[in-house]
Amino acid sequence: MAVTGIDHVQVAAPPGCEPEARAFYGGLLGLEELAKPEPLAARGGCWFRAGGQELHVGVEEPFSPARKAHPGLVADDLDALAERLAAEGIAVEWDESIPEARRFHTADPFGNRLELRGIDR
Repeated sequence: MAVTGIDHVQVAAPPGCEPEARAFYGGLLGLEELAKPEPLAARGGCWFRAGGQELHVGVEEPFSPARKAHPGLVADDLDALAERLAAEGIAVEWDESIPEARRFHTADPFGNRLELRGIDR
């Protein structure tokens, strides 16, 4: 018996987060939005697909952003994504502490930390 993969990760956001979450995760990052199951839809938040995994934005009150814990996402054009985020005034912090990994950190509109790596890792 073993865990064989990751189905989804969840980040927290404050009530009313949905428009900003859609603009950031769907618009800027290009993730596909998924319909939440009806029993969960009333809780707020929204779900997205990233490749074979999902990223869920869940409402939490009181809300506190994750500044250290983070999902690690993979981008097919890391430089273009960094430029797109920077053009929107979103901080992009390149991290060279792992020489074989091209990556940067940024934050979603709610202050949650995100790591983005190039597809070639």
